[in-house]
Amino acid sequence: MQVKIGNIKKPLGIIKKNKRKGRGIGSGRGKTSGRGSKGAKARSGSGGFYLGFEGGQMSLVRRLPKRGFTNKFKKEWAIVNIGSIAKLSNLEKDAIVNRDILYKNRLIRNKRLPIKILGNGKLERAVNVEAEAFSGSAKKAIENVGGKVLIARSVTKC
Repeated sequence: MQVKIGNIKKPLGIIKKNKRKGRGIGSGRGKTSGRGSKGAKARSGSGGFYLGFEGGQMSLVRRLPKRGFTNKFKKEWAIVNIGSIAKLSNLEKDAIVNRDILYKNRLIRNKRLPIKILGNGKLERAVNVEAEAFSGSAKKAIENVGGKVLIARSVTKC
């Protein structure tokens, strides 16, 4: 006999019968239907408890005092110091230090955050820096060595 897809049968024992609960004492799952007796898990519609439920005791989250404040409108920045820009050795003369260069050299971790340049450190050579914001000391330090400060438009978060 030739084997075809229509001739193939399932192996023995692969199909199991459904557990028929609540169908009398003889079924082995009668009366309480495998739920045990009494308690919250035996009741209909209340088997799954919410996260942090402690059996009716006041939950830990509700017992602890609330402290502080988190501003959900806070603006996050990717901060770079001019000292770390000065350490970049692979820059050509008059090259623009922008988001891509800072990301490739691991000076910023997230490409989507707006960049702010701070004035910590020293610059030895002229560098053109493009970022969304600069501190006063960073602006001064970049312009003193003959570099340019280029203000980029803000990146939108996706």
